Amino acid sequence: MATGLIGTLAALVLGLLIASAKSSFDLKTNQVRQMTATIILLDGLLAQYGPEATPLRIDLRQSIEPIADRIWREQEIPTGKPVHFELSAQSSAFENELERLTPNNDAQRSLQSRAVAAFTEGAQTRLLLFAQAGGSIPTPFLIILVFWLSAIFVSFTLFGQTNLVVMATLFLCALSFAGAIFLVLELDNPFTGLMGISSATLRNALVPLKPSG
Repeated sequence: MATGLIGTLAALVLGLLIASAKSSFDLKTNQVRQMTATIILLDGLLAQYGPEATPLRIDLRQSIEPIADRIWREQEIPTGKPVHFELSAQSSAFENELERLTPNNDAQRSLQSRAVAAFTEGAQTRLLLFAQAGGSIPTPFLIILVFWLSAIFVSFTLFGQTNLVVMATLFLCALSFAGAIFLVLELDNPFTGLMGISSATLRNALVPLKPSG
């Protein structure tokens, strides 16, 4: 009865951890996609604005690589380590140049306003990614779960016969639980590991500008 109770608790906690890790993984994946879409939208608005916005489009392309490098580097920092957000000089310069555009007609004024809004939305998504850096699974949860699973397997060995079939079965069960915990850890760190979110989509969001003329 005690083993059954521990097994039930372990199943509940394991299911909770997988659901929480999957939710965090999906959230960060959507945030990266949203940032990519916002960058593409911003570039499209600047292209519609006219040749005056070409330097801004060039700066936007040059800023993607540093942004991606910072996001993926921040996400690799262990949870609990104090990290302070620093606004890059390139981002500040881009925002200033965007606001300094001098529209010549209503269409350009509308495009500038929409471009500023798109830049603000991208900056907010960037801050959310920074604020949510690191894992979301508390370490005590994993420690308690491993302890419970260890107790379950110890109880099995107390009443099971020592033969090849029993040992193989216990090994497969232990491997299954280890795989579940590995899945939790992979989902909880979506920017690293085998299931990490690729930065290729963000880095390749914009094609190089063709030379004018």
